[in-house]
Amino acid sequence: MAKKMNAVAGRKRKLGVFDIVNYFVFIILGLVILIPIWKVVVDSLNSVGVYQFRLWPRNFTLDGYKVIVSTKELYRPFLNSVITTVLGSFLGLTLSTLGGYVLVKEEVPGRKIFAYFLLFTMIFSGGMIPEYLVMKKIGLINKMWILVFKHGMNVYNLVLMKNFFENIPDSLFEAAEIDGCSPMGIFFKIVLPLSKAALASIGLMFAVTIWNDYSTVKIYISDPDQVNFQYKLYNMTMAGDTPTTAYNVSQTTLFNAGIVAAILPFMVLYPFLQKYFVQGVNIGAVKE
Repeated sequence: MAKKMNAVAGRKRKLGVFDIVNYFVFIILGLVILIPIWKVVVDSLNSVGVYQFRLWPRNFTLDGYKVIVSTKELYRPFLNSVITTVLGSFLGLTLSTLGGYVLVKEEVPGRKIFAYFLLFTMIFSGGMIPEYLVMKKIGLINKMWILVFKHGMNVYNLVLMKNFFENIPDSLFEAAEIDGCSPMGIFFKIVLPLSKAALASIGLMFAVTIWNDYSTVKIYISDPDQVNFQYKLYNMTMAGDTPTTAYNVSQTTLFNAGIVAAILPFMVLYPFLQKYFVQGVNIGAVKE
């Protein structure tokens, strides 16, 4: 009994100086992140544009969001963003998982040389002009599919998947091979089911990158029917391309409502992936 009480007392140890400082730092960092987001949300609900920080909107209104929802010019760009984000994330996960799986198979000839070539591309780039010429040569200029193919291959995410696969015990692969499972059978029946955390984390990285890509559309796309939601929303809220509406809303309110509308899909999606995302934060950080 005494041992159990001592064990419980050991678990309930007093907070040390390091713990207090650690909690304080994380509270400050949390406030630094949350306060700007809260200001944007409050300003998007305030009919009068203000520069000072307010905890609650002084003149509550939903006109900023009504303008965004009622603007038909945003429907096509929003659909473009959804399509490119889904397809680009799927392509990125497919290439990253298959590439990472190949790089952990020691019997693959030229595996290390191929890995060095991939790592080389993380350090050096051909530059904007060669990239533009390549995109033009393969016919992706003025096509929304450029977002899918440009972000479909990410060496950093491939390396993360490779590191995750390396943490899977070799005994599982050996047992599957003894049972007569083919390499692709091992991939689909063992590797992928054990990689839910990695797939969720890296898939979210792909999705956020493609959804928020503004510069690629700015450089490569001039056709208004091929632009994405971010580009059109920026032009509407910042460049004065706001269509005439029945709502009398300030530009500041509309601007902040546009920011909330742009990040809202992932604010809704993240709680469903949080469990896997937290598990995948340390992908490749610990090796047995």
